[in-house]
Parts: sequence; structure tokens; C-alpha cells
Amino acid sequence: MTSGRVLPAAATPETAERFDELVIAFSQLRDPATVAAFLKDLCTTNELDAMGQRLQVARLVDESIPYQEISRRTGASTATVTRVAHWLHYGEGGYKAVLKRGRK
Repeated sequence: MTSGRVLPAAATPETAERFDELVIAFSQLRDPATVAAFLKDLCTTNELDAMGQRLQVARLVDESIPYQEISRRTGASTATVTRVAHWLHYGEGGYKAVLKRGRK
């Protein structure tokens, strides 16, 4: 671990290549309906719910809501709230970029 960041558990070349393919696929999509269709084809309902929950948690952490209250409001475990908060503050900046765009 370096600089407070958790390294990926399976940082294999294959994993990196698959991740890069996903990034390219998402970056080529322009309209929300197409993004929604791709997400529905790509992910299970549980995966979509989990990702949506994490974004909701990130918004509430960004608003400085107490972790217990975030857990109560979202149904996320306090461990999930803590993990999302960690990535919001020390991650790659993805959550911050999405939250910033949402405020406009």
C-alpha cells in the first residue's frame, strides 16, 4: 500500500485490459439512454443496486452526514460507508468528479 490507497487484489494484465476496455466502452457512450441500456446488459440488478447505493453514500459523505445516519438512510453497512468515504477522500477522484458534475 502506498499513499493511503489500497492496491487492487487482482492486478493482473488481463484485469487491466478488461478494465481499459470498459473505460473505452463507457467513454464512447454519449446519451443517458444508451448508458442505461449498456449498464442493464452488463450488470446484474444487485450490482446496479450496489453501485447506486455507493454513489448515494458518497453524496451523503460529501455533505458531512454522520456515518450512522448514512447507513440508516441508505441501508448500507457502516463498513461500506467507511470504504466509500475512504475512496471519496483518497481515491482516484472519480466520486468527486461525478459529485461535482451533479451540483451544476
